[in-house]
Parts: sequence; structure tokens; C-alpha cells
Amino acid sequence: MLREISAGGVVVRRAEERWELAVIEPQRESTVNAAAPARRKRSQKIVLALPKGLVDSGETPEQTAIREVLEETGLTVVPVTKLGDVKYVYVRSWGDKERVFKIVSFYLLRYQAGTIDEIAPEMRIEVKRAFWIALADAARRLAYRGEKEMTQRAEAYLQAHPEF
Repeated sequence: MLREISAGGVVVRRAEERWELAVIEPQRESTVNAAAPARRKRSQKIVLALPKGLVDSGETPEQTAIREVLEETGLTVVPVTKLGDVKYVYVRSWGDKERVFKIVSFYLLRYQAGTIDEIAPEMRIEVKRAFWIALADAARRLAYRGEKEMTQRAEAYLQAHPEF
């Protein structure tokens, strides 16, 4: 079984009386290839996820998380702490259909600068849009169980560290 190592970020910022979280809406195949006939699904539910990607050679997972956040959201961030790892197996939907064991390390990152969704045109292949949501709503709005858990860990960290 193949192995993939990725890293991502739980990016937070303080907005008035609440914490906000940077999320992405990944592109779907039918929206990426406009020439291909769109496949209609019964429910075109919006999928929200955290920014993440493969660790490049010579990069630490924390560096990857910071890079992926910049590429996928347009934000520069400051690392705070590692929140944990999400582990799962998936089957590639392209090419060889091989099973892949994946580990994604997530980091709590504090927003520093930038305008969300100002990303390079070539990133639109991967990211439809990026925007802020209330951190308190993340567990309900994110699509993936492991990512929901990471945002809950971020909330717990922020509650335990009011000086943050």
C-alpha cells in the first residue's frame, strides 16, 4: 500500500467577539473541466475543508502547512502548535485506483496578513474559493471527520490559552 504524508492548517483570527477559521471549497472535477459534461449528483452540497497538501522533499510538515495555507487561501500565518494527525486509507479515483494510507498533520496557525481568497490563478484548479467562517460552526460545516476533530482541538487550545 502506498503512503502519503501531508500537512495542513487550522488558521484562526479574532473577529470582534469570536474566533474565525479559514476554510476552502475545493474544486470538483466537473467544475475544473468545463468541456466535460457535468455529472449531476442528487445533492450538490458544498464541501468545506481545511487547507492542506503533500509534504515536499526537504520540507517539515509545519513548513508544508504554512505553504499550503498561503497557496490555497492567500494568507500568511504564524505557527502556534501542532494539533495532531489524521490517518485514513483512500482509493485513488484516478489512474491506478491504488489504496493509499495517508497521514495529515494539522497545525494551529494564527492569521498574520493577507486577503483571503487572493490566490494565484493556477491554484483555481484545486480551490474554488476560500473564506472565513465562525470557528464555533466548524464542526458542523466541515466535510471531514478528522478535520472537524482538529478544529475542536483548536477551540480547546484557545479556551485553555486566553492570552492568545
